[in-house]
Amino acid sequence: MSLFKKKEEKKSCCCQCSVDAMEQAEETKKELGIKILGSGCAKCNKLEENVRQALEEMNIELPIGHVTDFAQIATYGVMSTPALVLNGEVVSFGKVLTVDEVKHILKVKL
Repeated sequence: MSLFKKKEEKKSCCCQCSVDAMEQAEETKKELGIKILGSGCAKCNKLEENVRQALEEMNIELPIGHVTDFAQIATYGVMSTPALVLNGEVVSFGKVLTVDEVKHILKVKL
């Protein structure tokens, strides 16, 4: 009975992303620098602004990226945004850090 045949399993995440998309997201996580994870809302943009200001005040040059794709955000294990990623490690999530908080994290992690 072909009606009850076992379906071919395809590996994907919970949101039905393709395997290629998941592999690409995993490669993106390995990139050095700073990433802001979030939809692009006011809170995410404020966090990015505070990070840029902290870097400027500390005379540190690091690439900054903004990840808005929720499939990529999910690969970091982040469930609430905005989130701050430094060299592939999630260092904060669910909160808009102040400039001083960002400076503290950079001093400890760099």
